[in-house]
Amino acid sequence: MYFYTSRLITFCHKIQDLKIIRDLTDYHSSTPLALSLGMFDGVHLGHLSIIRALNAIAEKDHMESAILSFWPHPRKFLNPDDDVKMLNTLEEKLELLEKSGIQNIFLKTFDEEFRNLTGTEFCEQVLVDKLNVKHIIIGYDHTFGKNKSGNFQLLQSLSDELDFKVNQLDAVQKNNLNVSSTKIRIALSEGRIKDANEMLGYNYPLTGKVIHGKKLGRTIGYPTANIEVPTNKLLPKSGAYIVQVYVDNQSYRGMLSIGTNPTIDDKNQSLHTEVYILDFDRDIYGKEITIRFRDFLHDEIKFEGLEKLIEKLDEDKRLTEEFQF
Repeated sequence: MYFYTSRLITFCHKIQDLKIIRDLTDYHSSTPLALSLGMFDGVHLGHLSIIRALNAIAEKDHMESAILSFWPHPRKFLNPDDDVKMLNTLEEKLELLEKSGIQNIFLKTFDEEFRNLTGTEFCEQVLVDKLNVKHIIIGYDHTFGKNKSGNFQLLQSLSDELDFKVNQLDAVQKNNLNVSSTKIRIALSEGRIKDANEMLGYNYPLTGKVIHGKKLGRTIGYPTANIEVPTNKLLPKSGAYIVQVYVDNQSYRGMLSIGTNPTIDDKNQSLHTEVYILDFDRDIYGKEITIRFRDFLHDEIKFEGLEKLIEKLDEDKRLTEEFQF
């Protein structure tokens, strides 16, 4: 059972069965928690293995399962000019966590107070005194606290004194690689969409509003929807992709381009993200659509002329039509 002060109610809400707590100032739980901590960016297969273990322990030992995370990324506090790109927007992250069955997520804003907590102080003041944590599961390489002073060994040394249990899980492996957010980022940066999707356990998403562009695609028979990309969303490398496009919960095949359109608009070096939706003819300006990346077609190419560009688009379309969704 959770009790909130009137001040805290403003900072706590539910997405179905997931409780989201954004302010720990006056927070206290009388319910013991099985908890893990970290960014959980991507909510990938490694994260899901931790969440399954948390949920199992919580059910067996009459606790609730929980994650303590940060939003925005602590790097934004440490360096406000750092252009941190995330695998998930906050909305995507919360949706994935809700689907995982986790019962609580604490979304803390990283601040000077947290920055200066040693690993021991973090365990005592936050995990035990505020959150009533009785079982901690930590990832294979996770550290926390000032100067990364907190780790599995520290948790083990404090467990008897602070009355909690602790486990460290081995890494989940895919294709002989440890699954991690970093490896997923690398795969996306190299256009290895299938590898990234395998480590995520789902097809990498992008949700954004359709905005007006220069409408150059329609002049060559390939009208595209320009997508306004969330500023903190990580995009795969520039190039062409086979994607699934969701408009009003209806799925379509699509060819997505990330790049500067060098053949048509070689003077404009700004990055565009635009999708040609197969068998689709609707006005969707201002509508929010979701893209799911399925495969990489090729790097961005500057063609000698429009005829060569159209030939390549025709080939991309054929490959997209033949792709097994």
